[in-house]
Formats: sequence, structure tokens, C-alpha cells
Amino acid sequence: MIQEQGTFFGNPNDLAALSPKNDRLMQFNSVIDIAPLVAIAGQIWNGNTVNTGQGRPRWSNEVMLRVLLLKRFYNLSDENTEYALRDRLSFMRFCGLGICDKVPDQKTIWLYNELLAKSDGARKLFDTFWETLAEKGLKIKEGMMIDATIVPVPVQRNTKEENKMIKEGQTPPEWLAEPSKLSQKDVDAQWVKKGNESFFGYKNHTKTGAISKLVRDYRETDASVHDSQPAPELIQTGDERLHADSAYVGPKIAGRLEECGVENQVHEKGTRRGKLTEEQKRSNREKSKIRARVEHPFAFMENSLGGIYNRCIGRNRNAHQTGMMNLCYNLWRAFFLLTKKPAWVRHAQMEMQPV
Repeated sequence: MIQEQGTFFGNPNDLAALSPKNDRLMQFNSVIDIAPLVAIAGQIWNGNTVNTGQGRPRWSNEVMLRVLLLKRFYNLSDENTEYALRDRLSFMRFCGLGICDKVPDQKTIWLYNELLAKSDGARKLFDTFWETLAEKGLKIKEGMMIDATIVPVPVQRNTKEENKMIKEGQTPPEWLAEPSKLSQKDVDAQWVKKGNESFFGYKNHTKTGAISKLVRDYRETDASVHDSQPAPELIQTGDERLHADSAYVGPKIAGRLEECGVENQVHEKGTRRGKLTEEQKRSNREKSKIRARVEHPFAFMENSLGGIYNRCIGRNRNAHQTGMMNLCYNLWRAFFLLTKKPAWVRHAQMEMQPV
């Protein structure tokens, strides 16, 4: 755990005064142990050459992971993350830095984040944290909910001819002649229309526990992929039940549910020729009481994690950022469950106690 540190001339009063003011980062520190995540990130960074400048020592793995968590907790750019670290006492304390200490600059933050992205670091961190939840009694057998949300990215200003070539899997020749221009073009993101509004970017497909509301698994695709396409990969034996809206109706998903022995609680869907009966409508309303909970993680990401939006371009970097968003949601959801301890958590923890 990060230790309390002094500030101006070793005076700890400025930082100590934050504690009674509900500094949620210190509350987080007291409940969530990120040591297993530091170990995974360290394995990735130690296996790569992290050059922070001639003669400079490497940054602590724990400090850098905490910096990257803060970056995603508040959905900050690299530049704004550096500024916030220099400006906010709570950020310094969370990372174990005093006010007279140096902080990682934006290039260093980018470099460490990029190394994680290239090594599928977000997925490894996500899976590692999920495994640690068993020790807290938060891994329970429960029904699952599946849904997807759009993750917008910076819009590309391309001509119709350029967009046509991108959709065909080709790269415009003039881009190839200008590497600097090509590096700023996202050829993986796609447009999708939702209602009367168009979005450019990717999608975050999640499988969430119906009771815990923890994200159990996820897939990242471009925005044009239909919500139901990654669903068969997310459905696994042991899920008990699957709750989803009518977008997930179809023989492929139904077959996967039957194959895995998962109870089908997907909403029924009417057609022009076969409208839903009153009984089917009542059944859908009952299913909605549980399925609606799948929106809670997305609402938290939007309202408490700085918004569902990525600033980077390219499939690999966006998959990493989406994975970090899911990880950070789980970190805060676990913090809430371990702090508030609803009845099912207390029961699970009692069962874990030695007799």
C-alpha cells in the first residue's frame, strides 16, 4: 500500500486535512489491494525497454499503474493527467508522491500505456482482478446480462472516395505517401446510426452479473457490428441464466445457450406477421426488471468515470482503453460492495470463514 507522505518542507498537514473530507481515492486505497495488478503490469514493463531518458531511473511499477488508473478513473488525456498529478494533492497521495517529487510527464505516461496496449495489458489486468474477487467472496454463481454500448472516438474527416476504400479494406494511396497523415487516421472505427443520431467509433460488449453487477467478460468491436454478434463468445457454461433484450433473439444465440445449459431469459421479439401476445408482453416486462440492471455499469462509466469516450485511434489502442474502462468500473464496483456489504456479500464472506 502507498504510504502517507509529507508535502511542503515535510509538513503532512495539507494531505492529512484531505482525509476527513471524504477523499474517495484514499478510501479506495484502504479497501482495494492493487498489488496483484502491479505484478502483472510489472511483468509487461520489465519485459520491455522503458527508456525515460538518459541517466534516469525507471519509474516504480506501482506508481505508473496508479497513474494509469487515475487517467482512466477520470478519463484524462496524457497531458491533463500530468497536469492533475502536479496540481492535485489527492492525486499525488494516491500515487505515493510528495509535492516536491517529480511526476511522470505526458510522454512517459503515453509510453507506459502504449506498452500495456501492445501486450493486451488491459485484458490481463481485468482477468487478474476478477480472480482476486474470489478471496473477497464477490465471485458468486449468478445469472448474466449481456448488452453493448457505443464508444465514440475522434471523427475522421475523409472524402467519400477515401471512406469507400477503407470499407473495402484498402488504404488510400495518398495516405501511404504521407506516413504522418496515415498515423492520424483511424481505419478500424466505423459509423453506426442509433435512432436519428450517427456515431463513429467502437462498441463495448459486456457480460455483467445480474446480482453483483460486476463485469464478468467483454468484447470490443467496431461500432457497425450488431450487438448480438459477439454474444456467443460471451456465453459460457455456468452462467445459469442469460438476460438480454430482443436484439439478442436468434437461432445462433439460442443454440449456444442450449449447448452451455444456460436458461434463456432473452426478451421475445414480435414481427409484422406475428405480434407479441399479452402473455409474452407480460413476460418481457418481468424479464426487464432484471435486464434493466445491465445499464447500471454503463451509467457509472458515463457519469463517474469521465464518460464513455476514447481519444485514441486504431483498434488495438481502443481495445486497450475499453478494457481499462471495464477494469476501473469493476474496481469501483468491488469497492462499493466491500464497503456497503449488501446481504449477499455478508453471506458469502461468512461462508468463507474457517470453522
